Amino acid sequence: MGNTFDWQSVVKYLLILIHYLPVSLMILVLSLILGSVVGALLAAPRLYKWPIVNGWSGACISFFRGTPIIIQLILIFYGLPELLKPLGVDLSRVSPAVFVVLAFGLNTGASLAEIYRLAVDSVDRGQSEAAASVGMTGWSTFFRIVFPQAFRIAMPHLSNVVVASLKDTSLAFSVGVMDMMGRGEAIGLVSYRLLEVYISLAIIYYIICLTLQYVFARIEHKMQRYTRIMTST
Repeated sequence: MGNTFDWQSVVKYLLILIHYLPVSLMILVLSLILGSVVGALLAAPRLYKWPIVNGWSGACISFFRGTPIIIQLILIFYGLPELLKPLGVDLSRVSPAVFVVLAFGLNTGASLAEIYRLAVDSVDRGQSEAAASVGMTGWSTFFRIVFPQAFRIAMPHLSNVVVASLKDTSLAFSVGVMDMMGRGEAIGLVSYRLLEVYISLAIIYYIICLTLQYVFARIEHKMQRYTRIMTST
């Protein structure tokens, strides 16, 4: 940190660190896929008030939303292998990235579960009753009537979750995953230019976040436009 600040180093490190962006994006995409499944599984018992399972689902959501994600990551990375060891399951050779995706997926799933529940609850139940009166099945009613409206309602919240998840991927280096943050830490410790490294990382993360926000804004705009057209007809 005693070196004079150098903008050329910022550019140099930016070009190096961008090569590790696919690792961060891979963690993000896999975490979101897992989180979407987990979110649906956790939301269903709360939507339909299934006994016993409803309480278990609420407890899981409360834990993953009420504790820091770095703690969840450490618990899963170090705790899960110890829990499974007595059962004869050896996870010592499993890539740290697997634990990262699992931790981030569970954390994301807890947030998505509440988003799903609130979005579905926001849809007028009278529409489902009307669909049932004309002979539509429950599944058909959900996917043709409830889901499109709930998805539109949830879209702004989904974009926030995606952007937050991208920023959370910077914690993956804490368990040995060599993503952008991990590589940046290594470069900074060797070159003694941590400030330049962190500025480079900030630029990359900021550009990706802006891009994601723009994409979601365009999707939301198109969905609102489609809704207005359907309403006017």
